[in-house]
Amino acid sequence: MNRVEKATHLFKNNFNCAQAVLAAFADAGHLDEAGALKLGSGFGGGIGCGGDVCGALTGAVMVMGLCCGTADPLDKTTKLEVYRKVRRLTEEYKLRTGSTICRELLGFDMSTPEGQQLAKQPDAFHDCPQFVRIAAEILEEMLSL
Repeated sequence: MNRVEKATHLFKNNFNCAQAVLAAFADAGHLDEAGALKLGSGFGGGIGCGGDVCGALTGAVMVMGLCCGTADPLDKTTKLEVYRKVRRLTEEYKLRTGSTICRELLGFDMSTPEGQQLAKQPDAFHDCPQFVRIAAEILEEMLSL
């Protein structure tokens, strides 16, 4: 199973969108899968079900940091390069999905009582596997893994 398939598989097996993308690429960033799943747990549903930035995209941004980032506070070159890559990742994600905002992608806002009721519907997240797949595909393309 490749990383794109793994991300989709994880999402379909009850992990949130951020967890799915981050965990599928964890090994590329020297992070164990369990740690990735824990790290991504609060980012689903547009960060804590707040409807903001899509969790699949935030998972991808974390992967970009793991794979291309720096732990050296004086390495401004790498920091700026990661920012450039994240902007490119975000632009490509928006181009392919139409938005980077969870509530816009879903068509409802999970941070509202009405949205919470809609989220309980069996097909509420029917488009999310494609958003996870798209984020993983963009990462594959950009990281050439």
